[in-house]
Amino acid sequence: MAKLIEMEFLIALCIGITLSAASGFRVFIPPLTMSIAARQGDYPLASGFEWLATDAALITLSVATVVEILAYYLPVVDNFLDTIEIPTAITVGTILTAASLGDIDPVLQWTLALLAGGGAAGMVEGLTTMTRLASTTMTAGVGNPVLSTTEALSSSVLSILAFVAPWITIFLIPFILIIAGRKLWKIFKHQKGKTK
Repeated sequence: MAKLIEMEFLIALCIGITLSAASGFRVFIPPLTMSIAARQGDYPLASGFEWLATDAALITLSVATVVEILAYYLPVVDNFLDTIEIPTAITVGTILTAASLGDIDPVLQWTLALLAGGGAAGMVEGLTTMTRLASTTMTAGVGNPVLSTTEALSSSVLSILAFVAPWITIFLIPFILIIAGRKLWKIFKHQKGKTK
């Protein structure tokens, strides 16, 4: 029985972290996916997060998702969105992980949510922000629509994988986070070298 509970907890954590990482690509696609899964009865939400399965949440998240996806195709707006989406992605990632963890000790729930979920979302969002900045600089923004499409698809695929194959994401998410961390570190070192 204890092993079953541990297994359910690990799966829930995998789902939360995967959705959090996906929110680093697009903020509203993962909560929309969670809302749909919860409404269909395929995914139980932690206590206090039942609002994600309401009609109002589904409609609001659907509209927000469409607006966010379209806004990333507008020059200048895409770069502006990246600046405000870093804290937003961290917040959404934290909430998604907390909503996934079920009824556990609130201190553990929110600590894991902030560190694992918020951290994953922040790293991926940081990478997408730096990548868009590089794309804007190198292509004068011409390459940004391709980047926007790739990010939206990445968020969608990760969000679906979170529920369909959470065990695959155990290996996939660390791989994505390691790549994101290494690229961010290289960019940081390059920028630091330019200021000397």
